[in-house]
Amino acid sequence: MPIEWSGLSPELLLTVDRRRPEPLRAQLEGELRDAIRSGRLGVGERLPSSRELASALGVSRGLVQECYGQLMAEGYLSSRIGSATRVAAGASPPPTRAARPAPGAAPPRLRVDFRYGVPDLPSFPRGDWLWSVREAARVAPTADLDYGHPHGSPVLREVLAAYLRRVRGAAADPEAIVICAGFAQGLNVTLRVLARAGIDRVAFEDPGYDETSAFAADFAGVRVARVPVDDAGIDVNALAATGARAVVVTPAHQWPTGVVLAPERRHALIAWAVEHDAVIVEDDYDAEFRYDREPVGAVQGLAPDRVVALGTVSKSLAPAVRLGWIVCPPALAPAVAAEKIRGDRGSPALDQLALAHLIQSGRFDRHLRRMRAVYAQRRGALVDALAQHAPGVRLTGLSAGFHAVAHLPEGADEDAVIGAARARSVGLYGMSAQRSTHATTPPKLVLGFGNLSERAIRDGIATVADVLNRRS
Repeated sequence: MPIEWSGLSPELLLTVDRRRPEPLRAQLEGELRDAIRSGRLGVGERLPSSRELASALGVSRGLVQECYGQLMAEGYLSSRIGSATRVAAGASPPPTRAARPAPGAAPPRLRVDFRYGVPDLPSFPRGDWLWSVREAARVAPTADLDYGHPHGSPVLREVLAAYLRRVRGAAADPEAIVICAGFAQGLNVTLRVLARAGIDRVAFEDPGYDETSAFAADFAGVRVARVPVDDAGIDVNALAATGARAVVVTPAHQWPTGVVLAPERRHALIAWAVEHDAVIVEDDYDAEFRYDREPVGAVQGLAPDRVVALGTVSKSLAPAVRLGWIVCPPALAPAVAAEKIRGDRGSPALDQLALAHLIQSGRFDRHLRRMRAVYAQRRGALVDALAQHAPGVRLTGLSAGFHAVAHLPEGADEDAVIGAARARSVGLYGMSAQRSTHATTPPKLVLGFGNLSERAIRDGIATVADVLNRRS
């Protein structure tokens, strides 16, 4: 199907050279033939009007009309009264396609996918986002359309600082905030800055971001230590034994176990950072979505000179927005901004302004309140479905977010459960992928329910109920 270029007359790159002995008409005919034969112009594509092409090339309109007429006679072009001149059927070769690998057994299409880390994409507030983009474009000063400040939009940083102080208890200063493209970029930029400052051994929670920590080791050039997590969060004594001078933690809702960092562990973590002149990198993961527990403030609010706090709207809005922030200790902010700007010259300015309008207008808070109710209902559907169909499976990590940990019966084979579910077109995911050892015992699943309807959750669990109940 040809692309229908909008506008009165699509542009087309053709050249004629008056220094050549060949007549201009012959040159133009040859250029058009080559464009059609090579596939640069596809079947059905519209050519510029004779008036527009003549003006662009600096030749007479009659010359272009004669050229078009000749190519129609040769079967390269076609035209009808009242319609544009187009490439004729059969005149252009089919587009070349990249060679495909030899066909093999295609993975089964998943009917229900309990993939974690994905919010409810259909609930993205399209109307509010469109309003915010229009408002940003309408009121943005001309100067805001330039590359902008290395830290990001001053407007967004002011709004974020106020929002984080109000909602997360953060000690946020707009001058110490750097806007980035999400958690991964924020983490990698931060770790590179720390590595340049001599902090090249970084601890990660275990289980935790296994792929992210491996990527950080390659990208930022740091050595990774893994620290165990228990029911109270990261083991600070084990952290101290690693010799690391930076640690990446998810205190509000630990990924993937879902535990909350206990108050005594928070204070112990800060004491460790002070004693070892270390830095805490806080991923405020799933902090927006809580259900049956009191709000937990950011660790950054307790030690702003020791904590780099990373936040993003990938879970609260959608990953496609690609906006996040780094709340830095004041001494680190200039270096973080310089590292960020070296990579991409800044995040999209209009999107930053749109996000600022969305938050400041109250529409962002309204969206979060609505999504808390949606996720709470889906969480309830998961609990009820497992209680009905797989009562031997225990769920934990349900106090916040939109994933839960399913503890399979003792002796169950995690890989076998996942494979059997896939054969029934249900996507399940094991805890082993998040462990540094990739051990499959004790057998656990990480069940994401953010992007599934309540009906899909119930159907998915019912479909694999016998698999979940199965022991070795």
